[in-house]
Amino acid sequence: MGSHTHEVTDAIIDTLKRAGSVLKAEGVRFALAGGCAAYARGAAPSLHDVDFVLVEEDVPRALEMLRGVGFRTAKPPEDWLVKAFDEGDRLVDLIFRIEERPITPEMIARSIMINVAALNLPVLDATDLVISWILPMSEHSCDYGSILPQVRALREQVDWDRVAVAASTSPYASTFLTLLDRLGVACPKPPPDHADTTWP
Repeated sequence: MGSHTHEVTDAIIDTLKRAGSVLKAEGVRFALAGGCAAYARGAAPSLHDVDFVLVEEDVPRALEMLRGVGFRTAKPPEDWLVKAFDEGDRLVDLIFRIEERPITPEMIARSIMINVAALNLPVLDATDLVISWILPMSEHSCDYGSILPQVRALREQVDWDRVAVAASTSPYASTFLTLLDRLGVACPKPPPDHADTTWP
């Protein structure tokens, strides 16, 4: 759980349940992502906000529903997400694009229902989750150590060959896979030259 206290983790879980239950009840196409998704899939809790991925056309309805139960919403300068704030400014990120790739209904359909703190929620496919972490890596944001424990915890749930195909477009992501190989966490096969790197 790192430096996060039980109180912080419990508060984030409460926010996750409040937001997730509203989106689920309204039929928004979404899935739990980020650290909360890793936690739901068995990784140690390291929670400081809630991340949901959703189809972009569902964003206005999602924001309306969250405002209806008391969340404060905001549109940040970034053009790939919107934000909602629960009591105490606990943050929910609603992500509709990752590295210029839109979140698709097919990606949401690959998620599975998992019981998260007594609430069944769609949780991002483990392979998609790892890809969503490593594709945004760049020379300005390349902290392998921060995600290594979570990736290690999920390693048996991940299709590493599919990760390798998606990562082949990024020197930072593909180098992280080399690290995982050297550490014995994963051993993906190099993608063929004709591999379709489209994701998600």
